[in-house]
Amino acid sequence: MEIDSRFLSTGLLLVATILVAKLISAFIVPKSRKRVPPVVKGWPLIGGLVRFLKGPIFMLREEYPKLGGVFTLKLFHKNITFLIGPEVSAHFFKAPETDLSQQEVYQFNVPTFGPGVVFDVDYSVRQEQFRFFTEALRVNKLKSYVNQMVAEAEDYFSKWGPSGEVDLKYELEHLIILTASRCLLGREVRDKLFDDVSALFHDLDNGMLPISVLFPYLPIPAHKRRDQARKKLANIFATIIASRKSASKSEDDMLQCFIDSKYKDGRPTTEAEVTGLLIAALFAGQHTSSITSTWTGAYLLCNNQYLSAVQEEQKQLMEKHGDRVDHDVLAEMDVLYRCIKEALRLHPPLIMLLRSSHSDFSVTTREGKEYDIPKGHIIATSPAFANRLGHIFKDPDRYDPDRFSVGREEDKVAGAFSYISFGGGRHGCLGEPFAYLQIKAIWTHLLRNFELELVSPFPEIDWNAMVVGVKGKVMVRYKRKVLSVNQ
Repeated sequence: MEIDSRFLSTGLLLVATILVAKLISAFIVPKSRKRVPPVVKGWPLIGGLVRFLKGPIFMLREEYPKLGGVFTLKLFHKNITFLIGPEVSAHFFKAPETDLSQQEVYQFNVPTFGPGVVFDVDYSVRQEQFRFFTEALRVNKLKSYVNQMVAEAEDYFSKWGPSGEVDLKYELEHLIILTASRCLLGREVRDKLFDDVSALFHDLDNGMLPISVLFPYLPIPAHKRRDQARKKLANIFATIIASRKSASKSEDDMLQCFIDSKYKDGRPTTEAEVTGLLIAALFAGQHTSSITSTWTGAYLLCNNQYLSAVQEEQKQLMEKHGDRVDHDVLAEMDVLYRCIKEALRLHPPLIMLLRSSHSDFSVTTREGKEYDIPKGHIIATSPAFANRLGHIFKDPDRYDPDRFSVGREEDKVAGAFSYISFGGGRHGCLGEPFAYLQIKAIWTHLLRNFELELVSPFPEIDWNAMVVGVKGKVMVRYKRKVLSVNQ
């Protein structure tokens, strides 16, 4: 009986231990686990890779109604946690680099931009290089750039005949690379080396493929052409920089700004750094501006209400300023600004923004759910999806530039990060003022000098591109007709 009693006591102790362990695991351990974001269903090992490759936006459209604004997608050994909506994305935009870093997730840009710049340097150096961009885009610099933008637009459209049909997408792509060459790369490139440099940038551009994100150094033909083009560009700019320095020349362009820039310790920029910063600037602005100017035109030509409104604004400015088009005149174009901004809301060229998480953090959804995001996750947000959230934007799929007008201001109602076409916070796009001025300058010339009609169907979105733009041609019929203030 004594032995049975001991066995019974041991058994009861064991059962009690198991019960206590279960209670601890039920009330203590899962307390943190319960707060981990829900996971998108996927296949074993590869997780949600198949669905992600079909298109992240399509996946977000399916999962957001089911899982809410915070959820995790497993891709092999990686976890991508999405933060969708201003209520949960503030940390994404405001966190310091030590907590959420760009460097790891954008390493695939290094072969294109080159060594020693942007994502190939530590954060302190990158911050100084971003300061060079900021100084190159100050208002006094922008004023001189606008004069060059206007001159390029006038010259380009002077080659159009009295009437005809053109692919607006093609025309704007070419005009913007010309403008960028003049404002950013310099007179030497624009006047003498444009064809050579343009071809080299084309090879650089084509060397950034979806596979490049995962394997940027894979020895494929596109990457080999990219690397050869990068070397040739470096040689071209080394010659231009040396020529300017030896002749003590100074020009109004971004190239000159980078040549003149100095780090805090007094060190000047090197030729390799100047070349890399120029390439980064062109990549950041060329596609985004041409895509946005094309969408702006497509929407205006399909919405007579807003086309009439921007034409009326042009007439009022012509009455006030005559034919003068400069930085200050463009700054007064509020209606055109809202039309561009709305095209950008509907079609931001960068559909996903990424960071690498170096520390744990928590977020609270608008429904009050709290989630703990572990360090090591890749953190993502999507301008293309967030810009169409129905609780922020009324009738979100409709083109409605008036949603940004005084009194409505839907882009501010839900907080600072309701509208994120240009990112925001610590890593907001430095080129935003340049982009708006460039697109305004182009459309000011078109509105004042041509009657335009969209003759092809309204364009579709090219989801397969690295920078998501317009699919196919955008055919427009034009006729020269000077806009008159008396009309």
